[in-house]
Amino acid sequence: MGVLSDFINMGNGNNLLYTMILLPALLAGLILAVPRLNYRLRSMIFMAAVSLNMLFALGVFFGGDMTMLIPWAGFGVNLALRVYDFSALIVLAVAVFALLVGMYSVSFLRSKDYSGRFFFYYLVTVALVNGAVLANNIVVMLFFWEGLLVTLFGIIIIGNREKPKAALKALVLNGIGDLLLMLGVIITATSAGTMMMDGISDLPIEGVGILGFVCMMLGAAGKAGSMPFHSWIPEAATVAPMPFMAILPAALEKMLGIYLLARIALDFYQLQPGTPFSLLVMIIGAVTIVLAVAMALIQKDMKKLLSYHAISQVGYMILGIGTALPVGVVGGLFHMINHVIYKCCLFLTAGSIEKQTGSTDLRKVGGLGKLMPATTVCFIIAACAISGVPPFNGFFSKELVFDAALESGIVYYIAAVLGAFLTAASFLKLGHAAFFGKTKLPEGVSEDKVKENSGAMVTPMLILAGLCIFFGVYNAVPLGQIQPLLGEALGGHDYAGWPHSLTLVVISVAVLLLAAVNHLIGYRLTGEGLKAVDHIHYAPGLHSVYNAAERHYFDPYDIVMLLINAFAWLSYGIDRAINWIYDAAFVNVVNYVSDAAKRINDGHSSTYMKWSFFGVAFIVFLFIILV
Repeated sequence: MGVLSDFINMGNGNNLLYTMILLPALLAGLILAVPRLNYRLRSMIFMAAVSLNMLFALGVFFGGDMTMLIPWAGFGVNLALRVYDFSALIVLAVAVFALLVGMYSVSFLRSKDYSGRFFFYYLVTVALVNGAVLANNIVVMLFFWEGLLVTLFGIIIIGNREKPKAALKALVLNGIGDLLLMLGVIITATSAGTMMMDGISDLPIEGVGILGFVCMMLGAAGKAGSMPFHSWIPEAATVAPMPFMAILPAALEKMLGIYLLARIALDFYQLQPGTPFSLLVMIIGAVTIVLAVAMALIQKDMKKLLSYHAISQVGYMILGIGTALPVGVVGGLFHMINHVIYKCCLFLTAGSIEKQTGSTDLRKVGGLGKLMPATTVCFIIAACAISGVPPFNGFFSKELVFDAALESGIVYYIAAVLGAFLTAASFLKLGHAAFFGKTKLPEGVSEDKVKENSGAMVTPMLILAGLCIFFGVYNAVPLGQIQPLLGEALGGHDYAGWPHSLTLVVISVAVLLLAAVNHLIGYRLTGEGLKAVDHIHYAPGLHSVYNAAERHYFDPYDIVMLLINAFAWLSYGIDRAINWIYDAAFVNVVNYVSDAAKRINDGHSSTYMKWSFFGVAFIVFLFIILV
């Protein structure tokens, strides 16, 4: 604590604010300067950067409120940074997950030739996220926010340059969300008369404010991975390095998007329960929950299954915040933290399997429990947490969201509970297929070569699994940081401890038991854990819908790209037609007329006399008719 005190006291703490932005970025550049073959030095610089970032984040968290203002571009755009309770919590969470996933990445990427570039993009991403969270000027926040497009594209493409489709898709969808956010920022700052974020409060959602709220909300939800900006995530999972999935779609982007969404709903605008705008946010959350988890249910690859769950789970956060009820907002923010914990852990377990077997295709790998016991235990704990099994952390945050959803409307509660059922069913399938039953390995991989990974990869998983338990049993610890953010709106209510509604708990447990029964029935029908949900997948009516979804018929990106391509081909066809008229049709007509004239002009005087006679007769005929 003495070291932290020194950091906090130097320059009234202002040094911490810009250091958390500059230091990761500078060390990222230093990594690129190190020769490619010197992996040890590169990894040491990388670990030093994420470790120092963690130290500074602790200083920010325990240092109290801080502000910094440096004149920058004029016109009210100043480099303004601010730390208060909410931003301090997010910065600390970012640092914790950056450190854990960073430790894992050093071991995972040891033999990869793109490891240096990954470390570079990773640290720049951390710097940009820190800047976006600490920014107190809305344009400065937007500057850091937009910078994440570059690192997102870079990390996805470094391991698969020959197939850039996933990276381009991520760039386009995130870019659209960012453009909406940019428009919302312009309207919001203009309406508030200031660009300082702590000066924007309780703007009415009326008139042009409707557009400002909707655009900012969609931009924040898009960054978090909500529908309809979601479809790049499953595709990126198949080509990007596994640590990328754990640190960006599962962690940093979720926290950044939900952080801004909460600020929009709590600070910037007057989002009230039961209003059309509250309903809009809840609908987006409910649709995201159900449709994404329905797609997760049928996946046969662990990475794609987890990717769809990363999308579905953000729906609970958006639904909770969208209710505009204290219990829902607290639940949504608590679920944000919980989600990052267990989803990071789940992606790391998938990476652990990929490291040992070379695949996460559940049709090729299975029965790994006895070969990788630590990975298996971490998976079981994280799977219980995401499924909402008591007393793990996901159970408590989901119950808060369920409470708010039921108070807001039965349809939202049904959507949330249906999502819980499908989540449990898909993780029973995944866990059964990957870790239990007969051992199954890809061709060329022998059983004696598959073992538990190194301590550098196992330790982060164990810490995250431990947090799933700790934040459940001792949920007062995280809720003690979240609940004060609502201030007087909380009404002195404390949501820590066991959920207050025993009825909702009983329903949730019944849903989990129903999912277990469903799995047993499916397993008995097919004899395979991987096919335990096939009776849902191939059910009459659902089968055709699933087929259409797997062919991307419902993918907003692919639909828009199809329309764009159709328009491009139509435009190309019109352009070619015009060129043909001028370059071919007119030329052919002129040539035909010329050839005809040549045939007529045979040099005989009698021919000329005939044409002269016919010409005079035609003129006389016209004269008679017209006169």
